[in-house]
Order: sequence, then structure tokens, then C-alpha cells
Amino acid sequence: MTIVSAPVEEQAVGRKACSPHRIIVVEDDLDFRESLMETLSLCGYEVVGARSALEFYQKVAENPCELVILDLGLPDQNGVVLAEYIRNNTDMRIVVLTARGALESRIAAYRAGADTYLLKPVDTEELVATIESNLGRVGLHEGDGGSGSPRQPQTPRAAGWRLLRIDSVLITPAGAKIKLSSREVDFLEILASASGTNISRQSLIETLGYDPAGSGSQALDVLIHRLRQKASESGSRLPVKTLRAKGYSVSEPLYIE
Repeated sequence: MTIVSAPVEEQAVGRKACSPHRIIVVEDDLDFRESLMETLSLCGYEVVGARSALEFYQKVAENPCELVILDLGLPDQNGVVLAEYIRNNTDMRIVVLTARGALESRIAAYRAGADTYLLKPVDTEELVATIESNLGRVGLHEGDGGSGSPRQPQTPRAAGWRLLRIDSVLITPAGAKIKLSSREVDFLEILASASGTNISRQSLIETLGYDPAGSGSQALDVLIHRLRQKASESGSRLPVKTLRAKGYSVSEPLYIE
């Protein structure tokens, strides 16, 4: 089984001169796991594999890692549960790599603490760029080797909006802070986790817990109007695009932290 659509040898040039980052791949499919590990090794990373959550715990206890590539369908524990454990107990960045493309799976993974959600099969360049972006956010902890000290929010390297879930705050590209309600956080998180894909009004109404047969549509309109007003008061335009009769999507980069 392969994961790439392009050769990787040339991507390794220049990476191996640096101290390699340590990555653990948690995947129960032996062929896919070994293919992924080989690909990342060629790109200059130090890689270990685990076929289950139990094996992950054992290997990380022996030698901490900086980033985990995590499948959701593990034989002994739900990958979302494992992601939540990793987020609450380590400094590791979490890249979910799964065949589950449903919006509900994306939302569950992000709420558990995933940094990035990718679908199988994955292109090598996209995977490596994702890893580099995530590892670029652990600078304050490079000295501790991901030993499990509490993780602090990091600013993404790329410019864009930032959604701080725990604090219920939206930060504009200019640095202004917008206080959000829990439903406003959920709304923006749903759109951000969809990576620019359009989300229908009906899906939003149901996911946010509004009444789909009653006042739910009006409640959604009020929520969006309130968000736009808050953004305007902070001197910005809300990064949400309305597609008439279709739904909504993000119009600018929006990072979930």
C-alpha cells in the first residue's frame, strides 16, 4: 500500500543535516504504517511505529516524541480518546490521518485536540508540509523532548485568524480579541474544520443543536449577524462566506487552537 503520489528522495535533501524530529505513527494497517514510516524516514525524520494505543503508550514512555500521526480506527481504543489523552498529558502535536471524511469525525477529532485532520490517501508534499507547520509550533518546548509538561497555546506561523477554543476567543489577523459564546465557538470550529468546504444551513442548524423544524433557521441567522457585528466592532470583517441557498464556508485562513 502506498501513500504518496510523487517521489520523496529529493525532498530529503537538506533535512538530514538538521537534528531529526521524532515522530510516532499510530496505525494498525501494517503495510500502510511501514510505507508511511519509510516515506518520513526518507524525508529526514526519526520515525517509530505503533499498531495500537497500548503500543503507543509503551513506546512513548520509553522515548517521547514531538508529533504523532494518528489513525482513528485502532483495534483497542478509539483514536479520538487517544487524541484527547495526548492533548491533555503531552506537548505532542497531533496529525490525524484517517479514511473517515464525515464532518462529525472531523469535529470530534478537533475537539479532542487534533492540530490537523488529513484524509487517506495523502500526498507526500501535503503531509510533510503539515508536519513542518506543526513542528514549527513546538519551539518553546524543544528542550524537553515532549516529556509531558503542560502545553501552551502557540501562534501559527502563517498569518490568519485564530480560534482559541478553551478561552472562547477569536483573534483577528491584527491581534484584536473577540469574546465568543459557546455556540459561536462551535459554529466557527465547524467551518474551520471543514477546510473551506461548504457546510449547509441544515447541517449547521442540527449540529449546533437548534430546532430544525422550528426557529432554528432564525437562530442561526442571529448568531451569524452577531458574529459579523463583533468582528466589525473590532475593525475586521468576519472570515465567513455566505453561499446563497447553499450554506457557509471560511473565506480566510482560520486556525483552531
